[in-house]
Amino acid sequence: MNDAVATADRQTHQVRVGGITIGGSAPVVVQSMTNTETADVEATVQQVLDLAAAGSEIVR
Repeated sequence: MNDAVATADRQTHQVRVGGITIGGSAPVVVQSMTNTETADVEATVQQVLDLAAAGSEIVR
């Protein structure tokens, strides 16, 4: 590895979000955020469903 771009891995704490563990030695979790107006419930729910169908495991 090139010393100019080498970074040290740092240990993180595991945190459970619902039934999903993130951080520490847990596998990488695909997450995303909605960009709809939260007052527009129908559009927000549709976007959450679309993100889940695309493989997102956590939607914020």
